[in-house]
Amino acid sequence: MEYSTFGRHVAVDAWGVNFDMLNDAEYLQTQLVEAAEVCGATVLSVQAQQFEPQGATVLVLLSESHLSIHTYPERGFAAIDCYTCGDTVDPQAAIDYLVSVLKPEKTYAKKLVRGIGEMEVITPEIKAAELV
Repeated sequence: MEYSTFGRHVAVDAWGVNFDMLNDAEYLQTQLVEAAEVCGATVLSVQAQQFEPQGATVLVLLSESHLSIHTYPERGFAAIDCYTCGDTVDPQAAIDYLVSVLKPEKTYAKKLVRGIGEMEVITPEIKAAELV
């Protein structure tokens, strides 16, 4: 079986996020796993680290690649990143879910289309997902 090298990589800088949400690695871990499920990805493992005096990093290893967040609660900032290979899993759905949960005041995003030659850079529309 031959696999496609096509992939999409969405990176978001989220500003104006609640300190307590950004300073809770356990909460963020739950939300990233849910985001992976929302976009149809397969979770292989999860690493989460709470930092002192504040901040957290969560990495979700996916069969299709990865989903991560690095937080700076004292600045209200989160760096969110989702890369997926193939065309069956949409990283934008995971990002939209996380934006709907974190409710940032402002977001800046770029999407790289990878694995088909020269990388294409797109500015995606970020929209909060409908939470059930």
